[in-house]
Amino acid sequence: MATVHPLPLPEPVAEDRPVLVLDLGGQYAQLIARRVRDARVYSELVPHTLTADEARRRNPVAIILSGGPASVYAEGAPQIDMELLALGIPTLGICYGAQLMARELGGEVARTGISEFGKTELEDGAGALFTGLPPQQTVWMSHRDTVVAPPVGAIVTGRSASTPVAAFEDPARRLYGVQFHPEVVHTPYGQDVLKNFLYGVADAPPAWTPAAVIEDQVERIRAQVGSERVICGLSGGVDSAVAALLVYKAVGDQLTCVFVDHGFMRSNEAEQVAATFGGHFQVPLVHVQAQDRFLARLAGVDEPEEKRRRIGEEFIRVFEEEARKLSHSERQSEIRFLVQGTLYSDVIESGGTEGVAAKIKSHHNVGGLPEDMAMSLVEPLRLLFKDEVRRVGEELGMPERMVWRQPFPGPGLAIRIIGEVTRERLDILRAADTVLQEEVRRAGLYRDLWQSFAVLPAIKSVGVQGDERTYAYPIVIRAVTSEDAMTADWARLPYDLLESISSRIINEIPGVNRVALDISSKPPSTIEWE
Repeated sequence: MATVHPLPLPEPVAEDRPVLVLDLGGQYAQLIARRVRDARVYSELVPHTLTADEARRRNPVAIILSGGPASVYAEGAPQIDMELLALGIPTLGICYGAQLMARELGGEVARTGISEFGKTELEDGAGALFTGLPPQQTVWMSHRDTVVAPPVGAIVTGRSASTPVAAFEDPARRLYGVQFHPEVVHTPYGQDVLKNFLYGVADAPPAWTPAAVIEDQVERIRAQVGSERVICGLSGGVDSAVAALLVYKAVGDQLTCVFVDHGFMRSNEAEQVAATFGGHFQVPLVHVQAQDRFLARLAGVDEPEEKRRRIGEEFIRVFEEEARKLSHSERQSEIRFLVQGTLYSDVIESGGTEGVAAKIKSHHNVGGLPEDMAMSLVEPLRLLFKDEVRRVGEELGMPERMVWRQPFPGPGLAIRIIGEVTRERLDILRAADTVLQEEVRRAGLYRDLWQSFAVLPAIKSVGVQGDERTYAYPIVIRAVTSEDAMTADWARLPYDLLESISSRIINEIPGVNRVALDISSKPPSTIEWE
């Protein structure tokens, strides 16, 4: 009997291999992953517990060790599998990551008594990381411990007035370290440093483009779904719309979109979603009116995680019911696949990246899914940030108004009412949000803001209107700027705009006698209140 010899698998090309960013607890870990993608190289954020064997299986084109809040000498400080540094994979340590490399590879890390926080002048920048860059440049430091001696075999390629080893490299072992943060905008040449590492050291091609994402996801969707029917949970936002278009491009009429009107949308939004998506894209669309059903599920509930859990569960139940109806009406086998527009930021905040992040809040399409869900998820955007999704949407030909629609949470206004959700509170909040959106657009600021919305805390305060005492709800205005929702700053809206918004809300909406402005950034606050 002849021996069967399996064909050797081809070695994956560089553009198919990720840059793995090990999260050592620093506040900028996600930002590092973003900056790598800004250089058009695919990256993933992974836990610092990644083993060398796991890394071999992933076959990354490079590894980056993030910063961290801890001292390398602190009890319980994050550690890595040191065998990672012996794999020959180009590795860059940033801040804490560089200190960890130095300490474990024969260098020295010490607390010199001089900390560096903020802008610092780097001197004598040389070597692969600083190719084509000025030897003297401004960088952003954030550390107390300092590398005072580089790893054995490494050379010093940069220093500052108080940091003798601000950068080092060991080209033979392909190990590099910087004490500063190249990922933040306060380091003007930081992105160039990262590009020198990615392109020059790791030889990673800049192939992470919208067209490449579309091609890759279409192949993955076809492989997952095959010839089976699929339904898509459509919310009208850019995320679910792009997810739907990707699946439609992959499997065509095997897809039916289901738009569930849960009653928590903004004014006239449900009608606009149904008309725009069904008319413009001509994808089969089922519009489910489920307002009473969702409101009943939230009766007496004021805890935000429970709200999200119940909304997420109810969404799935509706989708399952619609899938059964479609299967029955068309006399076909049961629909087993559900498409959702889950993003990478949703996964991270829901604690879904193998322990990278603590759970901040459950997103209804991640942490809010019921355990007994009957359908398998198709999530073509699961590893994309919002701005990447928008670029893919533009590549797919989506209308500009839909591509640049501000993010709107799946649970909608239900998580912008702080307390129990009632029909009265929904009507008040919906009216207030309409005023806010009209005034922001009139001021020409809509595209400048990541999000702008109204919040209704379920409390009342005393006011006076028309010489009479009032006892009514406050409305809180929340407006932020951001790149990807992982961090955000409160928007400095003009005073005359705020005055117009406040005046209109109080004068036009019964039940409101006070307007406040949220001036909190993320962190420490989240963008949404719940």
